[in-house]
Amino acid sequence: IVSAARSPIGRAFKGSLKDLRADDLTATIIQTALAKVPELDPKDIDDLMLGCGLPGGEQGNNLGRIIAVQMGMDHLPGCTVTRYCSSSLQTSRMALHAIKAGEGDVFISAGVEMVSRFTKGNSDSLPDTHNPLFAEAEARTAARAEESGASWHDPREDGIVPDAYISMGQTAENLARSKGVTRQEMDEFGVRSQNLAEEALKNGFWEREITPVTTPDGTVVSKDDG
Repeated sequence: IVSAARSPIGRAFKGSLKDLRADDLTATIIQTALAKVPELDPKDIDDLMLGCGLPGGEQGNNLGRIIAVQMGMDHLPGCTVTRYCSSSLQTSRMALHAIKAGEGDVFISAGVEMVSRFTKGNSDSLPDTHNPLFAEAEARTAARAEESGASWHDPREDGIVPDAYISMGQTAENLARSKGVTRQEMDEFGVRSQNLAEEALKNGFWEREITPVTTPDGTVVSKDDG
């Protein structure tokens, strides 16, 4: 990894970056990373791999390729990869594999997720799109969500189809029950994590890696919302 850059992190829907498009923001940050390697000829870049958890709406239409053209690099192919929260990490993994396989030497590994723009739609927003195969599993998850204090048993151990559409929140509940983690322990961990994050923001810990961005109304955002 010869260059890296990131934007500030904004809160969803009401945060500092809510009026920015995903493609505009990503293009700005990629161009910042490229500017740190002035000796690199853009024509030598082999591919742009963009991670996006929900690539639909403004984040649809193979956003990786859209951004390549947007940056004036029509020669550069682009792909968009979803692995939900680890989508951009997956692109770094893919770039590593491509280099080791001799498929190329220079790759852009990027990631974006603009939840604030989901009002325009996302890849999981259409109704009645779940496979009926998982209907029983989804009903089981819904019933489990209404329970309190119950233990959790992995349905796969009984050869039962798991709920492939289960939310992260319910997954966390199931894991807490499985591992015996109490609500108080989770609250204490959460408060400690939040306090550390606020302290890091106050001390400017992240400033060295943040690229300031300008919103459509001219506001310059240079810090995470917290």
